[in-house]
Amino acid sequence: MDKGLELHDVVISKGGAPLLAISKSVASGEVLTVMGPSGVGKSTLLAYITGTLAPDFEAAGRIVLDGHDITDAPPHARRVGILFQDDLLFPHLSVGANLAFGLRVGGTKFERQQKIAKALDEVGLSGFADRDPATLSGGQKARVALMRMLLSEPCALLLDEPFSRLDAALRAQVRELVFARAKARALPVILVTHDAEDAAAAGGEIVTLVPI
Repeated sequence: MDKGLELHDVVISKGGAPLLAISKSVASGEVLTVMGPSGVGKSTLLAYITGTLAPDFEAAGRIVLDGHDITDAPPHARRVGILFQDDLLFPHLSVGANLAFGLRVGGTKFERQQKIAKALDEVGLSGFADRDPATLSGGQKARVALMRMLLSEPCALLLDEPFSRLDAALRAQVRELVFARAKARALPVILVTHDAEDAAAAGGEIVTLVPI
């Protein structure tokens, strides 16, 4: 397939010992959920896809995104977005400035402000551009982190346990929002989670990694 994210015969090892092996394709707008015990290499797999694999790991196999082999591309050129457990908002910047950090280079100041305002409106946070991130609730922070990542215009989305620190009601709300925004942009998504409800909500194929 031309559109989507493909993992071709990916094998990751540490100290010469194989840690995980996977070959999967994720179509645009679909979610692949990766589960498995701690230490099996779920987050390590995401690091390989983003180009940030720690030097003490070795990896083989190819990563193809929308028909382009990105296996050896630098992280900033891969067009892969990722959300973590922590929102990682910059505490010294306003909400709007945090979102501006995600914008791709170019455009007038007015155009950039319009993109930020539209992004906030999309997640029910109109008028929040000048707010201090410290004044936001957990769910609001999660929404800002999501839109900052989407403003970078990624071609794929990786989710590394991003809902795990939210309470049950908020977790369901943010999870639904993330999946809806990704689907609206036709992004292939890989979700790493320990939570069966997250996996069920994703609605796609589930892969369980086991130690090799």
